[in-house]
Amino acid sequence: HIELEKRLAAYLGTEDVLLFSTGYQTALGVISALVSKGDYVISDKENHACIINGCLLAKGGFAEFVRYKHNDMDDLDRVLQRIPASAGKLIVTDGVFSVSGEMVDLPNLLRVAEKHGARVLVDDAHATGVVGKGGRGTASHYDLVDKTDMTMGTFSKTFASLGGFVAGPERVMNYLKHHSPALIFSASPTPASVASAIAALDVLEKEPWRIDKLIANADKMRKGFADMGFTIIDSRTGIVPVVVGDVQLALMFWRELFDRGVFVNAFIPPGVPPNLSMLRTSYMATHEDEHLNKILDIFSEVGKKLGVIS
Repeated sequence: HIELEKRLAAYLGTEDVLLFSTGYQTALGVISALVSKGDYVISDKENHACIINGCLLAKGGFAEFVRYKHNDMDDLDRVLQRIPASAGKLIVTDGVFSVSGEMVDLPNLLRVAEKHGARVLVDDAHATGVVGKGGRGTASHYDLVDKTDMTMGTFSKTFASLGGFVAGPERVMNYLKHHSPALIFSASPTPASVASAIAALDVLEKEPWRIDKLIANADKMRKGFADMGFTIIDSRTGIVPVVVGDVQLALMFWRELFDRGVFVNAFIPPGVPPNLSMLRTSYMATHEDEHLNKILDIFSEVGKKLGVIS
């Protein structure tokens, strides 16, 4: 466990790293421990459920919980202007948003945070191993590692394991060790999970070409879907959402794909706004052109059958 913490700290360019049992528990444990009575936690409206529940847990401890419009830094500025200057403030955001694959506007978020004296916590669950130099995440992508207070993440995606982590200043990690019930009163990740995460980190460090291959695969699929007439949400990550709109149509589309051997994630309200039901497709470096072309062919077939494209 200590080896993984030290390896991750060096990889991410931070002072220290602390491991949790799961990524979900990391968000609950970190947010609720750092924000207390009289403090404010400020969250993007499209943050992952683990962040929202971490904020609600902090609210149960008498902190104030407010949200700002998705990736809208002008609205974040307005929200912060209404908060007393003397109050503690923690802004929490996804680095890569899990449904859309969009990246946070971190440069402007940090600018607004500095203006109002707020700290920033970035959830890189979908960013670590995908964006940034050598897959080092959102802050690395923008060359803002030294400006970002804390980053948290999970081992259940790029690291193909179980567990979670938070990275930041050593004094903050020491504080969490003594003040986060989610850490103190829970078991550590299993040795097997930790060993798997270390092995994945070895691959990330020794084979950075995999990240370029992943992004190239996702870019190919974005272009392929757009050329066929599908509505997509543009990004430069490994997540490529295909917007269908209608709930029933999205579920029918999902089933048709599943029956043809293609697995995607269907997102419907309340997980997404009304009339924005979508199919989230995600890619790996190990996908080859033959796999991707087959997926495009099947999407075209099903899309035409259901009238999503002509």
